[in-house]
Amino acid sequence: MPIFEKRTRIAAPPERVFAFHEEPDALERLMPPWEKARVLEKTGGILVGARVVLESRVGPVPVRWVAEHTRYEQGRMFQDAQRSGPFKRWVHTHRTDPDGSGGCYLTDHVEYELPLGALGRLGGGRFVRRKLERMFDYRHEVTRRACEAPPQ
Repeated sequence: MPIFEKRTRIAAPPERVFAFHEEPDALERLMPPWEKARVLEKTGGILVGARVVLESRVGPVPVRWVAEHTRYEQGRMFQDAQRSGPFKRWVHTHRTDPDGSGGCYLTDHVEYELPLGALGRLGGGRFVRRKLERMFDYRHEVTRRACEAPPQ
């Protein structure tokens, strides 16, 4: 099963970075504009049992994605899993770990499986990987800028 991981050092305490993800508009702020995705429904924030329903596109075809939050450790990590959507399997763990100098590492760890078995891997593996790299580069940059900015 493919694994994607993105890790970025952020010059802000892990509590600040985690709190950013708890803000009501965090998901919308983290969605790259080129993805043309939109949030249809959100309940429960990032706590266990929270749900998010997104609509995005795979080419010209609209796809509904339902994710449920399955793990939560205050100030440290949360996890969501796809309940229905474009992947056969998707489990996404978000972590904030202290770096020992007042900042932290933000890590997004995604375990995923494409539909259609070997055919899906052959036809979409590289495409999905590039898409994840671009999306998480964007998300980490948005998070870094928001969390390293002086309080207003």
